[in-house]
Amino acid sequence: MVNERVLLAGCGDLGVRVAQRLLARGDEVWALRRQPPLRDDSGIRWLQGDLTQLETLRVLPAGITRLVYLPTPDRRDESAYRTTFVDGLRHLLEAVGGQSLQRVLLVSSSAVYGEHGGDWVDESTPPAPPGFNGKVLLEAEQLFAVQPITSIVLRLAGLYGPGRLQLLERLRTGQVQVPRTLPHWANRIHVDDAAAAIVHLLELADPLPLYVGVDSTPLPLDVLYDHLAGLVGAPLPGDGPAPAGIGSKRLSNARLRASGFRPQWPDAREGYAALVDPLKRRIL
Repeated sequence: MVNERVLLAGCGDLGVRVAQRLLARGDEVWALRRQPPLRDDSGIRWLQGDLTQLETLRVLPAGITRLVYLPTPDRRDESAYRTTFVDGLRHLLEAVGGQSLQRVLLVSSSAVYGEHGGDWVDESTPPAPPGFNGKVLLEAEQLFAVQPITSIVLRLAGLYGPGRLQLLERLRTGQVQVPRTLPHWANRIHVDDAAAAIVHLLELADPLPLYVGVDSTPLPLDVLYDHLAGLVGAPLPGDGPAPAGIGSKRLSNARLRASGFRPQWPDAREGYAALVDPLKRRIL
């Protein structure tokens, strides 16, 4: 029996993982992309459309009850971000309409936060985005918040998981440095946990409007990278500057856990270890 009719707007790797969970529980899943796959037997109902072009969104089916907005801009610049996350969101909400829509979820980013000197950060922390990406995402969040239906923003930390292991290869080849004198905190979430959190919030009885999506173990960057280097048999990274444009902070998932969510991978060290063959030292 179909429970909900869900539209995933922008359905890449994370979206497909969300779709798989929704399909498993009996939902009908539609997914909108500029270039859908030519063949897919997963049960996802693919739609071709461009969020930046309102006229292409006439393909949307009627009766959508849940909407997840998680697109990826085609370029990393402010114009592409604004066109995708602000204009595209406005276009989609107009195209879907509100007659059947009961809940909408925006996948945002912890990039909306600034520098906090390693302090704890949660949903009550005022955003202060240092880069254009965080500023545009915050603008999209504000557009989302005024919708007349239940709207949820999920601010995700850095994703890792299958297909997202470039960091390990950079460690192998000695391309990584870490600050060792003054700790710079890293925050991560496994892509499968991110997908599970989205599905959890879509079905949560009384959701709050904002959640931080992160694992349970913030780590100093040198501690995390030293551990990963050991996993792949690479030399420890040398001392170097902190990442530019990413403030040092410890993100808290207390609100998400209080809602009943439990990450499968609460510590990125364990999550990365599960992705690496301990015998061959070969990235899967």
